Amino acid sequence: MNKKRTVLIAVLAVTGLVVGLVATMETREARLNRLQTRYSALAEELGRLCPIAAPEDQAAFDRCRQALFGDSLLRRDLPEELLWGRARGKPLKDTPLTQFAPDVYAGLYAPLFMFAGTAQVTFDEAEQSYKATLPVKFRNRLPPGQFPYPFWHDKTKWSSYQSATALVFYLKRTTGKIRVAQFVPGTVSDALLAEATSEAAAFDGKWLWTDADGHTQPQVTVFDGLYSHDNPHLAIIETAYQALALEMRNGECDKCHVPNNPNKMKNLVLLQTPAHAAGEIKRILRAVRKGEMPEDKDGHEKPLPAAAKASLLSKAEAFDAVLTEARAWEAQKKAALH
Repeated sequence: MNKKRTVLIAVLAVTGLVVGLVATMETREARLNRLQTRYSALAEELGRLCPIAAPEDQAAFDRCRQALFGDSLLRRDLPEELLWGRARGKPLKDTPLTQFAPDVYAGLYAPLFMFAGTAQVTFDEAEQSYKATLPVKFRNRLPPGQFPYPFWHDKTKWSSYQSATALVFYLKRTTGKIRVAQFVPGTVSDALLAEATSEAAAFDGKWLWTDADGHTQPQVTVFDGLYSHDNPHLAIIETAYQALALEMRNGECDKCHVPNNPNKMKNLVLLQTPAHAAGEIKRILRAVRKGEMPEDKDGHEKPLPAAAKASLLSKAEAFDAVLTEARAWEAQKKAALH
């Protein structure tokens, strides 16, 4: 009797495992179907708002970034902290990525790509993550001020961007929202016609510069085309950022939080332009108040002297305040139009 009971228990246990496995497979299949529907709709919208066009088409780029920065499906699916970068054939945990606020990615980076309007959702066994792959092409012929920083500071990076064939969104298991976004380099023939490729320009070491007409460049990073031209706070934002940038320079923030990532941070945070700093201003305030910024070359906290800390916090709070006012003005204008 005991042997029979033992065998019965073993059979039931195995049966339970099989049923559980089948249920898991069914759940994955059902989830794949739901995510496929969701990201097919997102891709279709991207294909409509940011269709394939000539890579130098400024008007198409402007329409795309204004749409994505607003209430787009992409913007809704971005987390508060998105990790972004080039696919390097390595696990995500070993891949250097840059952290962006959703406004920064939706307004400055995603619009640099043109979308075919399709997506394929699969399950990545190595990452144990669902992912959506969207075919794209890159706008490599825009004027320098339309890029969030000079991608051509690194010829390999510039080549990778302009040969991009797809964006890959790794999704959160619980919500299906995007947690990591990567662009996938291919070959020039896969991406743009060979005669449309652009040679990497000479980089003079300046992440932010002033053009011949006295305008701050990159133009896109001073919110040009994202906020209304009649927003009364735009000029104040730039002035407030300049004051903050000086304090960050004094605090040695510009030695780490720049695109060439001199300290090789795994998840880089950029602060070198008004738009990048705006996306991270809350983080800056928290880190400085806690004494977590700046860091020394070994990544250890190096608290600022009291006077320097107070000055940096004052400028950061002023920048944050004017950003809040600018966003509130935009919200009021939008509400009035509707």
